[in-house]
Amino acid sequence: MKIFQNIVETLLITKWLIIGLLLLLLGFSNYSTLKNLKVDNSLAIWFLEDNPKYNAYIAYQEKFGSDEVFIAMLPVSNALDSIEVKKLERLHQKIDSLWYVNTSFSLSKAEYPVYNNGVFVFSPLYNPQRSENAIKSLMSKIPSISHQLVTADFKNLFFYIQLKPTPLIESQREIILPEIEQYFNEIIGNDYHLSGAPVLNEAYSRGIYKESLIFAVLTIAVIGLMLLFLLPDRRYLIIALCAVIVPVSLLFGIITAFGFALNMISMLIPTILLVYSVSDAVHIINIYHKEGIINSNLNKLNLMALAFRKSLTPCFYTTLTTIVGYFALYLSPLPAFKNMGVLTCIGLLLCFVLVYVIVIIGLSFYNIDFKNSKPVLSLSNINYQLLIQRLNEFTSERKSGIILVSTILMMAGIYSVFNLKIDTDSLNLLAEGKAKQDLRVIESHLDASSRLQINITTTSEDNMFLDDGVASLERFQKQLDEHPLLSNPVSVITIKDFLEERTPVLFQSNINKTKLQSALTSYNEHSNSFYTFFSKDLKTLGITVGVKELKTSELETIMNDIETAFESSFNTEKFSLDIQGFSVVFSQLNKFILQTQFRSFFAAFIVGFLALLFFIKNVKTTILVLIPNILPLLVLALAMWILEIPLDVTTVMITPIMLGIAMDDTIHLIYKYKRTKAIKGNAQQRIDKSMVYTGSALFSTTIALVAGFLIISTSAVPSVSEFGILCALTIAIAFISDVVFLPALLKRFDK
Repeated sequence: MKIFQNIVETLLITKWLIIGLLLLLLGFSNYSTLKNLKVDNSLAIWFLEDNPKYNAYIAYQEKFGSDEVFIAMLPVSNALDSIEVKKLERLHQKIDSLWYVNTSFSLSKAEYPVYNNGVFVFSPLYNPQRSENAIKSLMSKIPSISHQLVTADFKNLFFYIQLKPTPLIESQREIILPEIEQYFNEIIGNDYHLSGAPVLNEAYSRGIYKESLIFAVLTIAVIGLMLLFLLPDRRYLIIALCAVIVPVSLLFGIITAFGFALNMISMLIPTILLVYSVSDAVHIINIYHKEGIINSNLNKLNLMALAFRKSLTPCFYTTLTTIVGYFALYLSPLPAFKNMGVLTCIGLLLCFVLVYVIVIIGLSFYNIDFKNSKPVLSLSNINYQLLIQRLNEFTSERKSGIILVSTILMMAGIYSVFNLKIDTDSLNLLAEGKAKQDLRVIESHLDASSRLQINITTTSEDNMFLDDGVASLERFQKQLDEHPLLSNPVSVITIKDFLEERTPVLFQSNINKTKLQSALTSYNEHSNSFYTFFSKDLKTLGITVGVKELKTSELETIMNDIETAFESSFNTEKFSLDIQGFSVVFSQLNKFILQTQFRSFFAAFIVGFLALLFFIKNVKTTILVLIPNILPLLVLALAMWILEIPLDVTTVMITPIMLGIAMDDTIHLIYKYKRTKAIKGNAQQRIDKSMVYTGSALFSTTIALVAGFLIISTSAVPSVSEFGILCALTIAIAFISDVVFLPALLKRFDK
């Protein structure tokens, strides 16, 4: 007890110095946050630098052209009006001069090959000297390209901007979209739809930044309102709010000072830390107030030291188990999860230390009339002590039934775990807004918003034109053209079919392969790299095909169907297949994250068990205590299975986080349970006394945590909203498990 008195005395003696230092640090942190806070939603944060899929994706961009493509749809009265095409030409002049643009493509740039006097020349697909019917007839002979230039009713033009490979533009993304939009507004006006990977990426980033600020403000407001109910006196409110806000503000100062950025995962840090710190603050203040009622003879210093001592052990272990959950994220090899894990762990440590410092200093300014104090707001029809008494009676009388029902739920949860779907819907990662509306409009006309590059390479010494590659490619492309989730495949076959129809005599001669190779090589050089039909050594032929924003399960189906079509069209001993594009990487992302997070969960589970064992010092009791903390996770799996909510990039991290948080209430309850062993009585008497002492605090912290995650559930991003709802549900189940299932287990088995 003496050591706690000394710490409290030191804090009180130096309180003005500490207050001044905290104000100085807060000023610096807030300045740094406002000036340097940024969002990093780059692909690199979701993959290891040496990940084969990621490296292959980057290599593909450098060799065959980036799939970082803007797609603009421009409504017009007549797509073949020369005035509209001249606007496209002006737009090309502006766009192509930008350093981050590789090329642009539209009707005004499109060309077709013409065979004349033994050589191929290239003519514009659009020629104002031709009649509209002649242009339409020409375009109908090359439909897979024409459909990407104008809509079927000729009421919309498409304009494409292909950026340089991802690594070259990643650090400058925030300037690209505004500049592109500026040129469109100057030349086209405001009536257009803009989509594509760069637009969606920027929409993610803007949404993350906006929602992280909204979540922080809402959380503080909700916490403030809740504290009016949870704190036993209104004068504790300012103390608790300061204990909540200061650590989070300082953490953001650290984050921005060291150049860290928010992403879809780390945007949740403010809300998580705010609700965590308020839980500790409520526990400390409630113990202080309760001991003040019991020990009316103690002075303020001794009372604060007593509250410090009685709350330190459970608060330390709850912090430890929560850190374990987030440290499990740090063990993930993915930069996004590693950053989330390390930053949250730093924040939790800051909260743990500063909550005590701020609460003790804050309490020194007030003299509380403990017996006559009451909350500012109260629910007069709820009697917590009566409710706890009824719970104790229920768990004593029905312990066998409670254990049976809980066991059935756990078995159902285990079954659900093995039947959960693993799927991420890319549209669920984007909030409703202009970007999502534009995406839907463009996809409704184009049947695509991104593209895949499908490359077939010969393993022989001959090039693809001399090794039956073109004939096999023709069979292969026909199957792709019939696939319901793919659109507008473009390859050498597209140009070959066009030439055969336009110049049939050429393909009846004996020099057909030589002429074809010459024509296609020339076209490849004139296509501005927007379509890359083959490699320079002619050993690889490629097909560019459009694809929508889809679920990872649908993308996996596409990849499997492409492989099946390849195997039925090519001799797999002589040819190899390579599918590239962001959709390929995204289709593998969910499984990769799931694998890493399962490893993280088991690491958190083992460390959490060891922490509990060290705390309880009894293997049997530790196992009994751990079982009720597994139940909420299994009920969560059951709920996800029933509601058909899949494991995706956000919901997959719930289990390690919730494992740590779920243990918090357990530790507070078990700490008091252990302390009552010195008092004569069996397990039933001890756990009942523990419930009476800590029950109201458990109610308070659960309400705070549920409210915090329900704020996250208000997110406009469906995937983040589901994460908040599921976390709130898990915490509520964890509370029920702690006050019902845990007492029943201890009363039945802890002898």
